[in-house]
Amino acid sequence: MSRELLQEGYFGEFGGSFVPPELQEVLDYLSEQFHMYKDDPEFNEEYRYYLREYVGRENPLTYVERLSESWGGAKIYLKREDLNHTGAHKINNVIGQILLAKRMGAKRIIAETGAGQHGVATATACAMFDMECIIYMGEEDTRRQALNVFRMELLGATVVPVHKGQGRLKDAVDEALNDLVLNYKNTFYLLGSAVGPHPFPSMVKHFQSIVSEESKRQILEKEGRLPDAVIACVGGGSNAIGAFAHYLDEPSVRLIGVEPDQAPTLTQGVPGIIHGFKCLVLLDEEGNPQKTYSIAAGLDYPGIGPEHSNLKTTGRAEYVTISNEEVLAAFQELSRTEGIIPALESAHAVAYAKKLAPTMSKEQIIIVNLSGRGDKDVEQVFHMIKK
Repeated sequence: MSRELLQEGYFGEFGGSFVPPELQEVLDYLSEQFHMYKDDPEFNEEYRYYLREYVGRENPLTYVERLSESWGGAKIYLKREDLNHTGAHKINNVIGQILLAKRMGAKRIIAETGAGQHGVATATACAMFDMECIIYMGEEDTRRQALNVFRMELLGATVVPVHKGQGRLKDAVDEALNDLVLNYKNTFYLLGSAVGPHPFPSMVKHFQSIVSEESKRQILEKEGRLPDAVIACVGGGSNAIGAFAHYLDEPSVRLIGVEPDQAPTLTQGVPGIIHGFKCLVLLDEEGNPQKTYSIAAGLDYPGIGPEHSNLKTTGRAEYVTISNEEVLAAFQELSRTEGIIPALESAHAVAYAKKLAPTMSKEQIIIVNLSGRGDKDVEQVFHMIKK
């Protein structure tokens, strides 16, 4: 593998690939294939075809007038990833990776999922392309997201509950990586977030960058200028890196990632290695990944994507935390005010926008990446509110 491709696996000091030698060969080949196809006109034509005809892109950039007036200050726009087929941003990356898997001759797809949306998107694409689909999901998350488990099974996937550890997203990633080590000769690991060893963070960013590619063009059409801030929730980091990608070289645009206050990886994490890559990670007193919790299963992860780690370290992006109470309030307020029920993950970004908007002028603009819709969360929220 060329030194150029190897260096692309790092964002500052973060990233890399810390895996067994036999798995490194597989990842090297995956990296070469990704770099070959990502700029291939035929590949991109097929990718854009499925985004348009199957996913339903491009989705709107919606000005939420009542919410903006209610909060005072900046104008709020929502990038409507909730309107995608399968209900979240995850399908953008899944379509790209499964087209790559098809070209590489893979017949067996494995994936990990926390909130279930990546699992649903993967199962959806596997059904369409007639591929075997195995989804690893923490046992605790299978209970919290039982509806998504049924969706995956309905689509023909085998959902494997992971009983180890806390039974959450970290443990699902552990099992998926174990599967890949054992079955790398016939298996494609369709990783859902901007984490993991190289080339996964770069691949996921590439396919998710469609989010900011569209929002940048849309806001220029609507307002004639760039936004003052882009806000996205952060767990592993896929929706946020997609929402930030085309603004990274625009210093006038603030990039703000919002974490759960019980999983504050970017605000309290230290450099460490988890799941085969270096990032900011929450460690316990013994140096092991710390137990985390979030009411949003998709944000319940003790590490973070390496590019986010670098953006935090260099100061290009800001990362803040929000409480469960603020998230639940934002979930309900957006629903009542605009008739849009957000995913609990996305409600973290909405909750911080509520804090930021009143500090800005009416001429200023915030784009909130509404990474998914809340169908999967309404039963969970119902029980939390009743308690």
